[in-house]
Amino acid sequence: MGWCVYIVECNDASLYTGITTDLTSRLAKHNNGTGAKYTAARRPVTLRYHEVATNRSDASQREATIKKMTRAAKLALCQRQGQKHA
Repeated sequence: MGWCVYIVECNDASLYTGITTDLTSRLAKHNNGTGAKYTAARRPVTLRYHEVATNRSDASQREATIKKMTRAAKLALCQRQGQKHA
C-alpha cells in the first residue's frame, strides 16, 4: 500500500487525522496506546475515513487540508465515503 490519509473517531467523539503507509498497523498502534499522544488517552479509536495518496508529500498536504476543515466538514467527508461503500 502507498501513502494513506485517514480520520479516526476517538472514544470521546473527537476526530484525529493522520497519514501512514500501513493503515492496519497504524490503527492497531492507536488502539494499543503507541500511535499518538492524542489518541493514547482517547482509546479505542474507530476508522471513519481513508484515502490513498500518490506519495508522502501529497498525503501530508491532504492531511493539512483536512485538519483545517471544520468538524462538520470532516464528518461530511466521512459520510460521503460511507455512502460509496454502502
